[in-house]
Amino acid sequence: MSEKDTISMQLVREALLQTCPAGEPDVGLLARAGIAVEHLHRPEARVSAASYARLWRLLARRCNDEFFAMDPRGLRSGSLAFLCRASMAQPTLGAGLETALAFLSLMLDDLQPGLVRQEGLAEIVINEPRDEPRRAFTYFTFWMIVHGVACWLAGRRIPILAIDLRCAEPPFCDDYRVMFSENLQFERPCTRMIIAAESLDLPLRRSEEELQRFLAEAPGNILVRYRDPASLGRRIRTDLLRLDPALWPDGDSLARQLCLSPSTLRRRLAEEGQTYQGLKDSVRRELAIAWLSHAEPAMGEIAERLGFADSSSFYKAFRKWFGCNPGHYRALILAREGGH
Repeated sequence: MSEKDTISMQLVREALLQTCPAGEPDVGLLARAGIAVEHLHRPEARVSAASYARLWRLLARRCNDEFFAMDPRGLRSGSLAFLCRASMAQPTLGAGLETALAFLSLMLDDLQPGLVRQEGLAEIVINEPRDEPRRAFTYFTFWMIVHGVACWLAGRRIPILAIDLRCAEPPFCDDYRVMFSENLQFERPCTRMIIAAESLDLPLRRSEEELQRFLAEAPGNILVRYRDPASLGRRIRTDLLRLDPALWPDGDSLARQLCLSPSTLRRRLAEEGQTYQGLKDSVRRELAIAWLSHAEPAMGEIAERLGFADSSSFYKAFRKWFGCNPGHYRALILAREGGH
């Protein structure tokens, strides 16, 4: 795990909220996790992902609940191991996810997940018996477990197209956008994660030895997808999102803007596992699904704004990216928003 992988202290406070008496953080427990208690109430403070992972394990062990006591029944110690072992016995990721979600539905009272496949898209939808939405931290902890296990089962990262949440947007969610998706929508009719349906056909070939290694490293191997929001790649993505794609600089121009040589820019991005072209492609995909989440603009306008020659080129690119056409994606998003 890289030293650049850090977690906001705000998420540490969220994790403590359910398991420690209000206003009385467990100093000894934080010390064992390697977290300085004097930094607990500094909004800008960050901790290493390794420290956050240790805190996660300590809290789960203390309350015998791998879901931090955020559900009336919860997930007793050993639940993650059982979930993984049952899921990895299935032939495909889709079957593995269905097994995992069925187990979680049995174990939890307030979150009842299910998998829905619609042409090129797949939704993991959380049905909730209670009218009152859960805390954002509760939902994102659930997604951390489900998505983390799914990526391990498949042996690759499963791209998230969008996450809708019933709750209001919390004061802080920068790290959630880094870990999951920039396309987070709050105060929606239901809570769901949308992925490309083609991911469900990936074969599963995990061994018992791989399972033991995954469990020994969890949840650090899930949290490692957090990236430092101050990283160069993150900074470039943020700048690209603020600009019309037609105004994006080429690599040499970007290097000059950052007072770097082109070779230094490439090297620093490579150290973060990034390329400038990859960042542009990522932002273009992100803008596409964000704009498609609303009835306007029209397809032709989206294609033009993204820099495609015509709508046909945009359709082909979108199908290559996500395995479905943009019209189907928009119809699914708007239908769910309308409560259908």
